[in-house]
Amino acid sequence: MSKQQIGFVQIVKMAFGFFMVLVYLGMAALFASNFFNWSATPTWTAVRWFFVVVFAAYGIFRGYREITGTHTYGMRTYDKQEDEEQYGTYNDFIKQKDNDDEKK
Repeated sequence: MSKQQIGFVQIVKMAFGFFMVLVYLGMAALFASNFFNWSATPTWTAVRWFFVVVFAAYGIFRGYREITGTHTYGMRTYDKQEDEEQYGTYNDFIKQKDNDDEKK
């Protein structure tokens, strides 16, 4: 995969992330303005404001993760150091191969 393709995928993921932030904050605004015309009983008002807080908090949290780049979209972030500790480096592989050849 070329760097241009990787860049395009990252841009699409970022655009989708910001779109979802707008969706969550928009839902919070819709619930806050009682756009869905829920009845004004105290129970439904409390439920409506609960959803305002949840959508707004998650929208802000997701926006923060999007801006800082800590989102993973369900995938584990790549950790080069962890891979090197677990599998070794290419140089370790070459040294091991040279040692195996010398033993023969």
